[in-house]
Amino acid sequence: MILFGYRLPAMSSLILWGLLWEIFGQLEVTYFIPSLSAIFITLIEIAPTPAFIKAISETAHAFIVGIFFAVFIGVPVGILMGKNRIIDELLLPWVNMFLSAPLTALVPVLMVLFGFGIKSIIIITTLFAIWIIVLNSRAGVMQINRSLVDMAKSFGAKPQDAFFKIYFWAALPEILGGIRIGFIRAVKGVIIGQLLISIVGFGALFELYSSNFLMKHFWCVIIVLFAMAFTLSEILAHLERKVSYYASKRG
Repeated sequence: MILFGYRLPAMSSLILWGLLWEIFGQLEVTYFIPSLSAIFITLIEIAPTPAFIKAISETAHAFIVGIFFAVFIGVPVGILMGKNRIIDELLLPWVNMFLSAPLTALVPVLMVLFGFGIKSIIIITTLFAIWIIVLNSRAGVMQINRSLVDMAKSFGAKPQDAFFKIYFWAALPEILGGIRIGFIRAVKGVIIGQLLISIVGFGALFELYSSNFLMKHFWCVIIVLFAMAFTLSEILAHLERKVSYYASKRG
């Protein structure tokens, strides 16, 4: 961040907002926004409790399984769409529709089909993440220099060899970009699932703390979720930068 012509260290904006939050909370303008220091003290108190540990484990399990299926299905489907015009024309309208549609409306359908358990939460998490992964993987393949594909064919490369050694690696920067956004969307998906399908994990804590007006505890859960999403996003952004040189090979 640049302020008055001076480049400030990384995370400066977060520190600035944290200070403003602390000042606002100390003024006790409203009960619903306690000071940041009080929130962190509460977090230290509740983090070792069995209820909080159980909530983290349930949320992490649904998130990891959901994002695994989103990546495992989304990347190959996106690559196939990018390399095959017929598949692309068949699937692209559906992908765009689900990406733009309010997926929360599908929750009642999933509850009827798969019940009120963890399975429905995993599916809604996957649905939140998969479509952007598909589109980014498709976009990465469509930007590949066709000479790479022609060279692979001239050397007699099998379809699976071209898939993994040409399309995947050449499209990797866009794939990682899609996965990064998919991770963020999956965090929203797992919380919506835990709030609307089955009150477990962090969804149960949100319900408990909000209904009892435990605002410090409530904000603790939100901060933990934001920290998880931000950390995952930054890790994948770092990986994106590491593999960005692949993009120059397609020019």
